[in-house]
Amino acid sequence: MSDTPSESEAPRRWAALFFIGLAQLMLVLDVTIVNIALPSTQADLDIGDGDRQWVITAYTLAFGGLLLLGGRIADLAGRRRSFVIALAGFAAASALGGAAPDFATLLTARAAQGAFAALLAPTALSLLTISFTEAKERAAAFGVFGAIAAGGSAVGLVTGGALTEYLDWRWCLYVNVPIAAVAAAGWWVLPADTRVRRGSRIDVPGVLLSVSGLTAVVYACSEAESEGWGSRLVTGLLVLGVVLLTAFVLYERTARHPLLPPRILTSRTRGSAYLAVALAMVGMFSMFLFLTYYMQVVKGYSAMRTGVAFLPMTAGVLAGAGGLATRLLPRVPPRALIAPGLLLGAAGTGWLATVEATTSYAAGVLPAQLVLGVGMGMVMAPGMNYATHGATDDDAGVASATVNTSQQIGGSIGTAILNTVAASTTAGYLADRLPGAGELREHAAPGTPVPPVVKDALVEGFGDAYAIASAVLLAAAVAVAVLMNTPRPRGEQAAEGVRPALAHVG
Repeated sequence: MSDTPSESEAPRRWAALFFIGLAQLMLVLDVTIVNIALPSTQADLDIGDGDRQWVITAYTLAFGGLLLLGGRIADLAGRRRSFVIALAGFAAASALGGAAPDFATLLTARAAQGAFAALLAPTALSLLTISFTEAKERAAAFGVFGAIAAGGSAVGLVTGGALTEYLDWRWCLYVNVPIAAVAAAGWWVLPADTRVRRGSRIDVPGVLLSVSGLTAVVYACSEAESEGWGSRLVTGLLVLGVVLLTAFVLYERTARHPLLPPRILTSRTRGSAYLAVALAMVGMFSMFLFLTYYMQVVKGYSAMRTGVAFLPMTAGVLAGAGGLATRLLPRVPPRALIAPGLLLGAAGTGWLATVEATTSYAAGVLPAQLVLGVGMGMVMAPGMNYATHGATDDDAGVASATVNTSQQIGGSIGTAILNTVAASTTAGYLADRLPGAGELREHAAPGTPVPPVVKDALVEGFGDAYAIASAVLLAAAVAVAVLMNTPRPRGEQAAEGVRPALAHVG
């Protein structure tokens, strides 16, 4: 029997969206909720300054490196089964991390979280893809999913600030357990797994090349902040990553059971969607990173107040994804949403580049967040939708994994580059105006008095980084407008064309 949803199954589809969206929200929350709790975690477990970044890196390495494998496992093992297994594993890893008595246990838990997240993220997106095939319903579903993907991080900041301030940092991990338990109840309404095509198997050489290559690139980006882009470690890892990924692409062209079939990447529609999502992350990650420091260090906000200050971003995303994109997705070509969305993102980051230490929240951060949020909502909803455009049922998982990989790599590389720009500009500003100032972190710890010259130096660095992010988003808008030649959907045929091969017997 086919797993294509019928009209009589409409209530099940929308119930499935709730559980899929909840799982996606848990993953997005985890990106920022742990970050904001890191200072408390470091103090409680006596983690050194040189080691604290591993609390974040252990997760991102496992997540980024295993995404393609996770997507293919979902295709072969069954998406509903993979969804529940990934939720159970993520919850168990979160509980272990929350109860961690020492640094080593916490790192083990974070790596396990990343591994199960690499299975859960593409599984959730591919389940959404095969659940909604009618154009208008698909647009609404991906509007919700895109809003969660783009705006959930702001919710994570609020949640993390509240849990850390009023309970304990450990609850930033424990909170995943009840969320995963509720999401797992979606088993009863998710599409039934289809029978795996005979002869399908895991592409072991492809797995080894892709996992090692992606891990090398993500690790290089995570180390660039402390080691510098010109260091032997970072340069060596980047070269190794590029060589391994090049070998992976060449091997996949002749592999009998490719992990990432070349047809996934050669589609101009999907390729443009991957590019748009990857470069959109540059704007998103730069905003979260630098605004967090701007509000806590420059403006003196508490962690909780900082989280609340990010909420307008979520409102903007909801307007862009749940409002504009949902209404227009069935009626216009995807680039008519994605390109303007990237332009709005460029305008938002450009606005942030003009913010000074004395600029009020209402005059600077608030309007910039709203503009950027609307733009990112317009990008993420159609970007996630068309990331699986034309992919068969057998390829839905790996196509979903590819767009998640685009997010991870785009965010990692963008954050590392922009952070280097910001740090270099700030150091140069201080060197000219405050000789012998010493390490910036001595002046910039949250909760401690910050000299005005240091505030100005930080804002100067953030401004340069925002200006580059704005230029990247502008270039991305031009690239998508030129490359993404996909026509507007034409009724139900457009949605059905997303999955032309769904005749497998269940």
